[in-house]
Amino acid sequence: MTEEDQCFYLTPEQLKVGLYIHIDLPWFSHPFSFNAFKIRSPEQIRELRALPVKRFRYDPDRSEASALPAVKLTVEEASEPPAHPEPQADDPSLAAKRERMALLKERRQRVSEVERAFLKATSIMREVNRNLFAKPAHCLEEVGALVGQMVDVFLNQPELTLHVMGDKVGGDEAYYHGLNTAILCMMLAKDLGFSRDQGRILGLGALFHDLGQADIPDRVWRKSEGLTQAEDNLRRLHCEYGVRLGKQINLPAPVLNVIAQHHEMMDGSGYPAGLRGEVIDPLARVVALVNHYDNLCNPVDSLKALTPHEALSLIYAQRRARFDAQVLQLLVRRLGVYPPGTIVKLSNDALGLVSSVNERKPLRPWVLLYDPAVPKDEAIMVDLEREVDINIAKALRPAQLPPQVHEYLSPRRRVTYYFDAESSGNGARS
Repeated sequence: MTEEDQCFYLTPEQLKVGLYIHIDLPWFSHPFSFNAFKIRSPEQIRELRALPVKRFRYDPDRSEASALPAVKLTVEEASEPPAHPEPQADDPSLAAKRERMALLKERRQRVSEVERAFLKATSIMREVNRNLFAKPAHCLEEVGALVGQMVDVFLNQPELTLHVMGDKVGGDEAYYHGLNTAILCMMLAKDLGFSRDQGRILGLGALFHDLGQADIPDRVWRKSEGLTQAEDNLRRLHCEYGVRLGKQINLPAPVLNVIAQHHEMMDGSGYPAGLRGEVIDPLARVVALVNHYDNLCNPVDSLKALTPHEALSLIYAQRRARFDAQVLQLLVRRLGVYPPGTIVKLSNDALGLVSSVNERKPLRPWVLLYDPAVPKDEAIMVDLEREVDINIAKALRPAQLPPQVHEYLSPRRRVTYYFDAESSGNGARS
């Protein structure tokens, strides 16, 4: 018999702190967040012994040496573990688990609703892009209504949570970038204390910040590297072109300011005018930062895409002089240290995808877990604020995942955002 064929079993009485054990029960049949974990306390041992389990599998390689028993049983010696009776419906140890399962079901429903809202918003922007110059008044009315809905959510409702949406749910990349920028900007509008009118102007400016792209040939606009000086100069003209096109469709002057200045930098290194510091329009400063962040996550060449965690870390560590310090601080707080979409490895070796942030404790977000024993559409989400013994060990790139984990977690080639307004008390390009 090979080493791979060996399993190691213990009776409940042999359990000790330091052992890494597996619970061979369905996830919903026990009160623990994970089906496998290292025992950390006598309280966990008491809860494990209360389960309808006659013996537990354990992993010697993940257990502390001082906790290892002297006897090991092979699969042949142990035969098949006995059938375990289902827990009683009134079992008090499972009350918290049942409550959490109900919350997870509700959370998945909200995510589904948010995805539908994003699809609708993308559809509106697709029509606007198609008809903006033929029917400018109608298109601006449509966009105004869309921005109004965002303002209602971000400026008037508490406990906002970012969610990461499905791959290519909207279609064209241009719609993603405009919506990503607008949505994140309007989250910051609330944090910055902007008025409703300021929020509306910011939303319009963010949605239309790359309007001048329409006058740049795709072969130049979508070129990912090796730009000639002439091509770079042409791309930089999209700010000027955007202002001209914006005047043609009667965009308000404050929106034109955002379009004109969304590449200006606080240290004077931006374009087209090389403005510096407080001279830059406050709304344009917000768009400049969010635009840069989204372009790092979603560049023209997807092979160069940074994870949300990497993008935020790069901006903060190496480029923060370019951006408004207050806006950057609030973006970090809003997105968390591990922004939604970040693949993480936990301290118990579990792999997962950050689902949403915890503003109170940015190191302890919600994480969707990989567990092959749980169907993908019922994947477990854990609130690390409640899991005091578990931490994020490190962030991973999607390419580092084994194929089966990648497929299960479905990390997107693009990162897109939409909002989910939770009631107070539920927790939460160029």
